[in-house]
Amino acid sequence: MALKIRLTRTGAKKRPSYRIVVADARGPRDGGYIERIGHYHPILARENPGRLHLDQDRARHWLERGAQPTERVARFLGEAGLIEFKHRENPKKSEPKTKAQERAAAKAAAAAAPAPAEPPVAEAPAEPTPEASGDAAG
Repeated sequence: MALKIRLTRTGAKKRPSYRIVVADARGPRDGGYIERIGHYHPILARENPGRLHLDQDRARHWLERGAQPTERVARFLGEAGLIEFKHRENPKKSEPKTKAQERAAAKAAAAAAPAPAEPPVAEAPAEPTPEASGDAAG
Protein backbone atom coordinates (compact mmCIF):
# COMPACT_ATOMS: atom_id res chain seq x y z
CA MET A 1 0.00 0.00 0.00
CA ALA A 2 1.37 3.42 -1.00
CA LEU A 3 1.23 5.77 1.97
CA LYS A 4 1.14 9.55 1.97
CA ILE A 5 1.53 12.03 4.78
CA ARG A 6 -0.86 14.77 3.73
CA LEU A 7 -3.34 17.40 4.82
CA THR A 8 -7.04 16.69 5.29
CA ARG A 9 -9.28 19.74 5.34
CA THR A 10 -11.54 20.42 8.29
CA GLY A 11 -13.15 23.57 9.64
CA ALA A 12 -15.93 25.80 8.43
CA LYS A 13 -16.43 27.46 5.09
CA LYS A 14 -13.82 30.21 4.57
CA ARG A 15 -12.14 29.14 7.86
CA PRO A 16 -9.92 26.21 6.94
CA SER A 17 -7.94 24.07 9.30
CA TYR A 18 -6.17 20.88 8.41
CA ARG A 19 -5.25 17.58 10.01
CA ILE A 20 -1.89 16.09 9.15
CA VAL A 21 -2.63 12.43 8.51
CA VAL A 22 -1.09 9.25 7.17
CA ALA A 23 -3.39 7.83 4.50
CA ASP A 24 -3.49 5.56 1.50
CA ALA A 25 -2.33 7.59 -1.52
CA ARG A 26 -5.19 6.27 -3.64
CA GLY A 27 -7.92 7.50 -1.27
CA PRO A 28 -9.75 10.83 -1.44
CA ARG A 29 -8.33 13.93 0.26
CA ASP A 30 -10.89 14.01 3.05
CA GLY A 31 -11.45 10.26 3.18
CA GLY A 32 -10.39 7.81 5.86
CA TYR A 33 -6.88 7.78 7.20
CA ILE A 34 -4.62 5.45 9.12
CA GLU A 35 -3.33 7.83 11.78
CA ARG A 36 -3.57 11.52 12.64
CA ILE A 37 -0.13 12.92 13.48
CA GLY A 38 -0.81 16.65 13.79
CA HIS A 39 -2.81 19.69 12.78
CA TYR A 40 -2.27 22.96 10.91
CA HIS A 41 -4.27 26.21 11.24
CA PRO A 42 -3.21 28.56 8.40
CA ILE A 43 -5.36 31.46 9.63
CA LEU A 44 -3.28 31.92 12.78
CA ALA A 45 -0.17 34.12 12.70
CA ARG A 46 3.14 32.44 11.89
CA GLU A 47 4.49 33.22 15.35
CA ASN A 48 1.51 31.59 17.08
CA PRO A 49 2.56 28.25 18.62
CA GLY A 50 -0.89 26.79 17.93
CA ARG A 51 -0.55 27.22 14.16
CA LEU A 52 1.23 23.90 13.64
CA HIS A 53 1.44 20.84 15.84
CA LEU A 54 3.28 17.76 14.61
CA ASP A 55 3.98 14.53 16.49
CA GLN A 56 7.59 14.16 15.37
CA ASP A 57 8.03 10.62 16.72
CA ARG A 58 5.05 9.31 14.75
CA ALA A 59 6.07 11.26 11.64
CA ARG A 60 9.56 9.73 11.85
CA HIS A 61 7.97 6.29 12.32
CA TRP A 62 5.90 6.60 9.14
CA LEU A 63 8.76 8.10 7.13
CA GLU A 64 10.88 5.06 8.05
CA ARG A 65 8.09 2.84 6.74
CA GLY A 66 8.09 4.56 3.36
CA ALA A 67 5.32 7.14 3.65
CA GLN A 68 5.85 10.01 1.19
CA PRO A 69 4.93 13.53 2.34
CA THR A 70 3.14 15.99 0.08
CA GLU A 71 4.98 19.20 -0.71
CA ARG A 72 3.32 21.27 2.05
CA VAL A 73 3.85 18.55 4.67
CA ALA A 74 7.45 18.10 3.47
CA ARG A 75 7.98 21.79 4.17
CA PHE A 76 6.70 21.28 7.74
CA LEU A 77 8.89 18.20 8.21
CA GLY A 78 11.90 20.09 6.85
CA GLU A 79 11.34 22.93 9.34
CA ALA A 80 11.15 20.33 12.13
CA GLY A 81 14.44 18.78 10.95
CA LEU A 82 12.97 15.36 10.12
CA ILE A 83 13.81 15.45 6.42
CA GLU A 84 15.79 17.63 4.06
CA PHE A 85 13.26 19.77 2.21
CA LYS A 86 14.16 20.75 -1.33
CA HIS A 87 12.06 23.29 -3.17
CA ARG A 88 10.57 21.62 -6.18
CA GLU A 89 10.73 23.01 -9.68
CA ASN A 90 7.90 25.23 -10.78
CA PRO A 91 5.83 23.48 -13.41
CA LYS A 92 6.43 24.29 -17.04
CA LYS A 93 2.70 24.86 -17.26
CA SER A 94 3.17 28.39 -15.91
CA GLU A 95 5.75 29.40 -18.52
CA PRO A 96 4.57 31.55 -21.44
CA LYS A 97 3.52 29.60 -24.51
CA THR A 98 5.38 29.68 -27.85
CA LYS A 99 3.60 32.67 -29.41
CA ALA A 100 3.96 34.75 -26.24
CA GLN A 101 7.68 33.93 -26.11
CA GLU A 102 8.04 34.98 -29.77
CA ARG A 103 6.24 38.27 -29.11
CA ALA A 104 8.42 38.96 -26.08
CA ALA A 105 11.58 38.20 -28.07
CA ALA A 106 10.46 40.49 -30.91
CA LYS A 107 9.62 43.26 -28.46
CA ALA A 108 13.00 42.92 -26.76
CA ALA A 109 14.80 42.95 -30.12
CA ALA A 110 12.88 46.05 -31.20
CA ALA A 111 13.73 47.81 -27.94
CA ALA A 112 17.41 46.85 -28.19
CA ALA A 113 17.84 47.93 -31.83
CA PRO A 114 18.11 51.68 -32.33
CA ALA A 115 15.31 53.17 -34.39
CA PRO A 116 16.47 54.17 -37.91
CA ALA A 117 16.84 57.90 -38.28
CA GLU A 118 14.33 59.16 -40.83
CA PRO A 119 15.20 62.28 -42.80
CA PRO A 120 12.91 65.19 -41.97
CA VAL A 121 10.11 65.53 -44.48
CA ALA A 122 9.26 69.06 -45.60
CA GLU A 123 5.54 69.49 -45.66
CA ALA A 124 4.11 70.89 -48.86
CA PRO A 125 1.33 73.43 -48.53
CA ALA A 126 -2.01 71.74 -48.76
CA GLU A 127 -4.07 72.54 -51.85
CA PRO A 128 -7.51 73.84 -51.04
CA THR A 129 -10.32 71.58 -52.12
CA PRO A 130 -13.46 72.99 -53.69
CA GLU A 131 -15.59 71.93 -50.70
CA ALA A 132 -13.23 73.56 -48.25
CA SER A 133 -12.96 76.86 -50.11
CA GLY A 134 -16.66 77.50 -50.26
CA ASP A 135 -16.79 77.59 -54.06
CA ALA A 136 -19.09 74.62 -54.20
CA ALA A 137 -22.28 75.05 -56.15
CA GLY A 138 -25.35 74.14 -54.45
